[in-house]
Amino acid sequence: MIHDLVAILKSQPEIALFLVLAIGYAIGQIRFGPIQLGGICGTLIAALVVGQLGIHLDDSVKNVFFMLFIFALGYAGGPQFFANLDAKGLRLGLLCLVEVVAVLALVLGATLFLSLDQGTAAGLMAGAATESAVVGTATDAISKLALPLADIRQLQANVVTAYSITYVFGLIAIVVATSQVFPLLLRVDLRAEADRLWKTMGGGGDEPDAASATPEMIGRVFLVTVGRGRTVGELTAIFKGHASIEQVMRRGQSLTVEPTLRLQAFDQVLAIGRRSVLVNVAELLGREFANTTAFDAVVETTGVVVDRREWFGRELYELGAPLPPGVQIVGVERDGNAMPLLHDLKLQRGDVLKLYGPVLDVARAVPLIGDRVVESTRSNISYAAMGILLGVFIGGFSVKLGGIPFSLGTGGGALLTGLIFGWYQSKNPHRLSVPPEALALMKDLGLATFIACVGLASGPQALALVKKFGIALPLVGVAVAVVPASISLFVGHRLLKLEAPVLLGAIAGQQCSTPALSAVQNAAGNATPLLGYTITYAISNVVLPLMGPLIVALAGLVAHAAK
Repeated sequence: MIHDLVAILKSQPEIALFLVLAIGYAIGQIRFGPIQLGGICGTLIAALVVGQLGIHLDDSVKNVFFMLFIFALGYAGGPQFFANLDAKGLRLGLLCLVEVVAVLALVLGATLFLSLDQGTAAGLMAGAATESAVVGTATDAISKLALPLADIRQLQANVVTAYSITYVFGLIAIVVATSQVFPLLLRVDLRAEADRLWKTMGGGGDEPDAASATPEMIGRVFLVTVGRGRTVGELTAIFKGHASIEQVMRRGQSLTVEPTLRLQAFDQVLAIGRRSVLVNVAELLGREFANTTAFDAVVETTGVVVDRREWFGRELYELGAPLPPGVQIVGVERDGNAMPLLHDLKLQRGDVLKLYGPVLDVARAVPLIGDRVVESTRSNISYAAMGILLGVFIGGFSVKLGGIPFSLGTGGGALLTGLIFGWYQSKNPHRLSVPPEALALMKDLGLATFIACVGLASGPQALALVKKFGIALPLVGVAVAVVPASISLFVGHRLLKLEAPVLLGAIAGQQCSTPALSAVQNAAGNATPLLGYTITYAISNVVLPLMGPLIVALAGLVAHAAK
């Protein structure tokens, strides 16, 4: 039975591929306290085990899926990457510089003292820095070395094996360091600091992240009794921009709503706004009126991209004045992350604001901020394919670095064009593009399939590397994860004077570690760590993959000099 199964997997390796994906993502969902390996690491572990059977897929499968992944990675991060190339972004970008320099130095030091080959050095960097994309760019760079095919395959296998060993230890180290150890070193109560920062920036409520079982934005009709004699302007001032009077019916006739309109007894008033405000309106106007058939107001929720230059760097509350009174900002997304809805949140180019209000008012509000987000499930395949094609062309150019050819490679080229194409799309959101859901699928399926292919091919050589270095690689992996983060902790606290929640979120971002961010947010009790995370994540998520070819070249120079 087992022999028959092995024979089927060898004769039809595509079955082995999907078997590895299924098992790997199941493994990745298992949670050990705050630690979750994730689907990519789980897939790699499953691929290395199944790969012991000697199953091999064609290299073209691996290359195609890697190009899909790396282009989608750049496309999704392009708007925020370029938006953060300003004074504030570059200030926090100093932490990304610390990450890159320290990681390179530590990996090259390990290469010298442990006599690591280029593949193992690159895998160490990818795993300890928890940046899976480095596996792809480094593997691609190794394929272009002037070495025999057998040597290239061995080096590529070492990339994957070293990554699988060091990733687990690097992930655990950075999660524990950012959420548990670093707050102790800073001598702060992280939850108290996060709560103070939340309230300082205009957040309200004791539990800012608590989810409500009822909708935040609502519409209610009130029958005026105690509110007779009040004007619409007086009510608008009381609402403080969190609700508005949209319609007033008097004896069956709809009146023109203006600040000077004075309410009379038995008027029917439609108010739209935040639930927390409207629950108290009955005390101002009168009881809630159940029969709403006379009102035909239609409301909508829509997304708008901030791309009007006058709003870049401005605070969220400043948008309240120019927007129509009936329009509420009910959400802010940055690089796919839901940002805390704080008055002092500084807007960035590419932020997506969710507006709620009457259709006509929303239509007037959109041009004041930017362009309406195109809600479409269709993908512009031509646009994506042109980007990948151009990236492959750019990646073909190379320069000599110490006699070793250095180039962006297919991965670096596709990442670069992805950044540019994604940035262009953010400037033209009214044009058909690749929807976020399709990008997420391209990234997840592309990287998982690439990792599965490389893991299957590397399975037979994996045990040899484990036996050769033993405990040394995991220990070095912990050092490569923790040392740059510790340096950034000092730089951010002493030099940049960052608040503790923002600093710890930024350190998680420089490491491109979403599990670390989740752990920090759980410890903080609110979403304030996102204020630092989004900037450093956007920069590191682009810069670290480009280090794949560089570490291959530099590790080769170190190995050559040590001989």
